[in-house]
Amino acid sequence: MRIKQLCLTLLASTLLVVGAYAQVAKPTVAGVTNFAKLESTIACAGATTPAGVAEVKKLGYRTIINLRQASEPGSDLDGEAAAAKDIGIKYVHLPLNGSQPDPAVVDQFLVAVGDPANQPVFVHCASGNRAAALWMIKRLVVDGWDGDKASTEATALGLTSPALKTFAMDYAANHKRP
Repeated sequence: MRIKQLCLTLLASTLLVVGAYAQVAKPTVAGVTNFAKLESTIACAGATTPAGVAEVKKLGYRTIINLRQASEPGSDLDGEAAAAKDIGIKYVHLPLNGSQPDPAVVDQFLVAVGDPANQPVFVHCASGNRAAALWMIKRLVVDGWDGDKASTEATALGLTSPALKTFAMDYAANHKRP
């Protein structure tokens, strides 16, 4: 009987993990690195060129949230902002240092991503790591997900940094909603 319970628990856990990964689609998008689409309200990605902004718009996204810092190699904040303005897509720049993430930036992210007028939202950084970490925080704090489920989804979206995962978990623990 105990083995049967263990097997059922393992099967349920496997289905939960597979279900979380099944929601993430990773199509190739010109001008966008590591594009990962989740549901119809969010996509996370890495480096995005000004030309990639037009592709993001074609996919139906209304808002771009760029987490890159101006000092990052290859970052073209002005070009991306201009491209967004030219085609009528909202552009929000929330620079986040992956080595020393600022909780105030996360607060701003949660407001921006939670605004229905901004959805669907395309969030990117250089690799997708920071974007996935902030989405994990949204899942934990706003959606009330447990850590395992949020972590599994974030990993599927591109979260690979143990430090950013720890930051996400710590932020969520300190910002629980009643």
